[in-house]
Parts: sequence; C-alpha cells; structure tokens
Amino acid sequence: MAETFFDKVYKSKTAHTPDVLSCLANLSNDEVFTPPEVVNKMLDLLPQELFEDPGTTFLDPACKTGVFLREIAKRLIKGLEDKIPDLQKRIDHIMHKQLFGIAITELTSLLSRRSLYCSKYPNFKYSVSLFDNAEGNIRFRKVEHTWVNGKCKFCGASKDQWERGNDKETHAYEIIHTLEPEKIFNMKFDVIISNPPYQLSDGGQAASAKSIYQLFVLQYKKLNPRYISMIIPARWYTNGKGQGMALFRQEMLEDDRISHLVDFKNSEDCFPGVNIAGGICYFLWEKDYHGKCEVQNISNYALPNHSNRYLNEFNVLVRDNVAIGIIRKVREFGDNILSDIVQSYSYFSIRSFERGTENQTSDNDVMLLSSEGKGYYPLSKVVDKASLLNKYKVIITYAMSGGNKPSSDGKYQVVSSLQILDKNEVCTETYLILGAFTEYSTAFNLESYVKTKFFRFLLLQALTSIHITKDSFQFVPLQDFSKPWTDEELYKKYGLTQEEIDFIESMIKPME
Repeated sequence: MAETFFDKVYKSKTAHTPDVLSCLANLSNDEVFTPPEVVNKMLDLLPQELFEDPGTTFLDPACKTGVFLREIAKRLIKGLEDKIPDLQKRIDHIMHKQLFGIAITELTSLLSRRSLYCSKYPNFKYSVSLFDNAEGNIRFRKVEHTWVNGKCKFCGASKDQWERGNDKETHAYEIIHTLEPEKIFNMKFDVIISNPPYQLSDGGQAASAKSIYQLFVLQYKKLNPRYISMIIPARWYTNGKGQGMALFRQEMLEDDRISHLVDFKNSEDCFPGVNIAGGICYFLWEKDYHGKCEVQNISNYALPNHSNRYLNEFNVLVRDNVAIGIIRKVREFGDNILSDIVQSYSYFSIRSFERGTENQTSDNDVMLLSSEGKGYYPLSKVVDKASLLNKYKVIITYAMSGGNKPSSDGKYQVVSSLQILDKNEVCTETYLILGAFTEYSTAFNLESYVKTKFFRFLLLQALTSIHITKDSFQFVPLQDFSKPWTDEELYKKYGLTQEEIDFIESMIKPME
C-alpha cells in the first residue's frame, strides 16, 4: 500500500522538522500548552496494553493543540499493527472509534483537528481519515454561562465580566457547564487525559482570578473512566482561590485511587518559560486501584526522588519526600506550632493602599508601615482586637519572597521584609504579624528564629502559592524565645541527619 500523507507526517525519520506543538508549548498563557515530551511521560504511566486494544477509548475534554490525541494516535498505530495490518484501515478505526476530544475554544478545535487529522476539516480530502462532518470526533460547542445572582452556577464566573457578545469566546467550557457530562458523547471512556484551563478572572483586581481546574477533575470523576491522567497546578496541595478548594483538597488527599503523582516545584522544569506560582503536577487516577501513591519530585537541581506514601498523612500535601521525614521528627518532639501565635491576615484592618502622612495631625496618631515606608496614621482607623499596639511585633510580607519561585541557583528565601515594629506602630495588610511581645529581646529572638534555614524550610512545606497565611506555619515548631536560635542548635535539637541537613541547606538561601 502506498504511504499516506498521515504516515509521512507521523512516521518520517529521514528529515528533521520542527515540532509546531513544541513551539506552542513555550508560549505563556493561563491555558498552558503541553509539551509533547510531557504528554508522553503521562502516557507512560498508563498500562501500555491499552494501546494494543482496538476497544480502548480515549477522551481529552479540554483540547488545546490536540497533542494528547496525536501522541495517543501514534502509540495506537504501532500497538494495533498486528490486529489491523492495513494501515489505512487501522488509522480509520483509531480516528473514528477510539479518539475523542472537546475543544475549549473554536480556535483550539481547529488546532486540534489539524494536529490529529492533518486537516482542520476532517471531511476534506487532505484528512488522514475522512469523516462525513467538519469536526470529526473533536467537537466544539459555544456554551453560555448560567447566571445566578451575578455568578455562573457552574464555574463562578462574574456576569459583569463574562457576559459577552457573540463575537467573543465565553470561556464557558462545555465539560464543566453541564450536570450530565456523560451525555456529551453518550459513551463510556476508558481513559480521560488532559491539561485543563487553570483559572478564570473573577472580576476583581487586575491579577485576581479563581481556580477552575478542580472543576474539571471532579467532572472527569463523574464520568467514571478506568483511568484519569491530568496535569494541573500544584497549589491544591495547601490552598488556592476558587470554588470549594478546601473540599477538593480533602477529596484528593483521601482518594487512594491516585496511584502516581509527579511533582514539579518549579513549573519551568515542566513548562519551559512558563512560571506558575507553586509549581505544577500531573497524576494518574485508577478506578480499580486502592493503596499508596508513588510521589515523584522532579527538579533540574536534583535527581528525581521517589516515595510510596499515603497522601492524607497531613491536612495538606507535603510535596518533598525528604521533607516528610524531617516533619515527622519535628512533630514527634511534641512542640506547639507557631500558628498558635501568628495573627490572621490584615490584623489591623488597614488596606494595602493606605499610606501614612509625613506630618502628625493628632497627638493620638500612630506610625503606619506601608510598602512605601512609614508615616503618621489616625489611631481611630486602627482595629486592635488582641491589644498588640503597645507591643513589639515581628512581621514579614504576606507575599512570599520571589513569588514562590527559586532563584537561579534553585534556592528559596521564602520570607521577605522581616523586621520588628516598635510599640505604637502598625502595618497594612501587606504584612503578616508572626508574634507580639512586651519585651524587645523576645521579639528579637523570634526574629533570629525566622532567619534560620530550618524555620523557612518548614514554612515552605505548606506553601504552594505566593501568599503566606496563619495556617502556613503548621509545620513550624514554637520555640523558647528567651534566647536567640541558630540552625546548628535546631538541627541538633531535632536530631536531623547530615543528609537531612544537606537537603535543607541545598534548598534555602541565607536570609538577606
């Protein structure tokens, strides 16, 4: 049989042609394109006999470039060679009976069809497998949001922002805007695999957006396939802004059907050139599996680290396998945790845009610290429920240093703007109060503790976004602050091995 166009595109080994999907994968967007090499690593986690079975069905419910379906097609073409020897018949069977997709926009539907069928219209003569319609098995329907009290009842989108004209995309993704996702194709799928949209602007400040990737995960589970493989932001480990994130995290931690979790602390190790605060991960969920999860930490700065463990050991997911052992040692010591004395966000109820004045306007004015420095501020505007005003307050910025991204040497500083506020001084919500004391020496000793790599390492284990909250200190033990602290004293106190010490030292930079 003569070699088909499809065969030439997919199987040529004689000439190097730049992969357009690899190029697209380097573009930064809220809807991040997936590099083909990452797709293949995700496919490697699946039982490979799936690609030798002509009855296996695959669905990508969030098609962007079609890279998942394309890479699956390549494996099926090879795996079904013995069962369907004729190449064109094999391609036709795969395209018509095994591969299905739902595009997230009209443009990505064309991209996906072009990737899979080698033609954006599979009823055209250049398609590797002819269909009797222009979309094949990759569909796109422009879906509208369902507004209830100004919000979409499915994804929480703001009506003011996302009620748009017919000429614009609504970003109401079909798979999560229905109560009956199984009726979209009216069939059961063996494998659901995708890289869904991560977030949607919620109409707040310029950078304000809520997570929506969790809605895709929950919807895929409703379809009850044999396998689910997804790549999503890792911020679900500890936090994340959006609909029911606490419940979603609890469900993920308690779900012992997650057999593999591959974690990238730095998203650029997975998506070159794309910075996603808190990193990225992909996982494999198996319907018939129950047991421990193989957690793999991937970093360009270290060899991959593997551990088989249950995900629900703590109420957040500790990503680093080595860190698990250190946290266990610290907890066995029985200390209280620093969260007991850390104040909640915006303790003084002073917004970040507030500023003090150069000149005092009243004898009762206090000194306000904002991102632009100190100035006088009316006492009447200060909320002080725990009577901290007349104490020495140790503070850091609410936002994590470096935006939860390591510096060029792979190390984190974690906290920034560490300082002690004097009595009669307050701060905006830009800052978080770690502790307040009547004696300056006690505040100084807490400050010395915060500067240690030990402290900042344990804080880092509960962070997957740029925000540091009261709950972020749940792994940090409370110390006796009648004395200052050093790393050497803390390593000795908790009996850390040299390997554990080296791990902390390799990850945390000295405090600037």
